[in-house]
Amino acid sequence: MPEFTYDIVETLGVLSETAKGWTKELNLISWNGREPKLDIREWAPDHEKMGKGVTLTEDEAKKISELLAKRY
Repeated sequence: MPEFTYDIVETLGVLSETAKGWTKELNLISWNGREPKLDIREWAPDHEKMGKGVTLTEDEAKKISELLAKRY
């Protein structure tokens, strides 16, 4: 697997936590030095390991917000 870097620019919130301490978080993350994007994924307590996640541009996040506002 190719190497990559990430920098958690801002932690926006924890969505849930498992019994083993992993947290599903919404963060602003810069991947490989690029412009930060919104990111939802599970993290180990030390943030050294991560699960699969979803990364969103600002426009995608706005669209999700609109769709959720219609639903809820």
